[in-house]
Amino acid sequence: MGRGAAAAALPRAAVLAATAAAAPTAAAAGGRRAAAPAKAAAAAATVYDDGRGKAAISVSVNRVPVGTQEARETTECPDKVFIAYDSCATTRRADGSVLMILKGFEYPNRRGGTKLWRAELVTPTGQHIGVQEWNAPAEKDAPVTRDEPPLTSTGLTALVTAPEWRAAADAIPRKQWPKPAPNEHPARTGSVSATLAGLTPHGIKVASKGSADPEFGYVVLDDGEGASLVQVNVQPDMRDVEDQLFGEGTETLPDGTKVTTHKEPGEKGVAGIVMWTVDTIRPDGRRVVVSAFNSGAQNTPPTRTAPALTMKQLRTIALDPTWLTLG
Repeated sequence: MGRGAAAAALPRAAVLAATAAAAPTAAAAGGRRAAAPAKAAAAAATVYDDGRGKAAISVSVNRVPVGTQEARETTECPDKVFIAYDSCATTRRADGSVLMILKGFEYPNRRGGTKLWRAELVTPTGQHIGVQEWNAPAEKDAPVTRDEPPLTSTGLTALVTAPEWRAAADAIPRKQWPKPAPNEHPARTGSVSATLAGLTPHGIKVASKGSADPEFGYVVLDDGEGASLVQVNVQPDMRDVEDQLFGEGTETLPDGTKVTTHKEPGEKGVAGIVMWTVDTIRPDGRRVVVSAFNSGAQNTPPTRTAPALTMKQLRTIALDPTWLTLG
């Protein structure tokens, strides 16, 4: 039996043997409930050793609301501007399930050489099975023991599609199944990325921009001095946390809009990354937050000493009335 075939079969058996069955009804035998009540779940984990180095493998079993944005995003390959990875592929299987296999890293800046490979499967009935594996005996704070995690893409597929996990998902009581978020419908409209690109100061090139989304977007700017990521969050009504977000030092404009600014380090573990932010909230609670970085991504080394846009330019973008037309 070749290495690939062994890797596809043995870890699956090892995980099952170590935990009996990752179902809520078998929690006492090794399954673990998720701490957050929003998702009823069980999990199974083991340290697999094929003689080439110990590797942690875990399986989680959840439900996701069928047909929702959450269900779609679970199997969408992430944007490399925010998540570092080597490869990612999403496929639709014959039974209508959607499978994503992502080969990436435990830490955003790839430090320590710890690799995290995972498979996410969402079925037409809302069963969500996730498999994660590392090239170390633990996901964090453990030395790397091998070049790559033990399961190939074929092995990940074999494990995540094992029928035991679907049975575990079906064993979750229906009353514990998560429901769509209250604001899931009706869908909001507009594109934050396209709007941001249109508000970029004249003379600065938009090298790339994010996909159409009415709540979040980004552009990567190139002014000839190094790439610079600028991102925007647009939230419809944040009055319930307004006092927490806009405290001492907040400026209140004549129309009641509140503005606060921050200059702080960016991604933890990436030396030299800075993030400049202008945060605003209108009287109706609509919040627009604009942040700029001195790098083309949150998880890569700096390309310049400061972001491509000044705080004044970020403020102008955040206060532009165009944001009021989204959604």
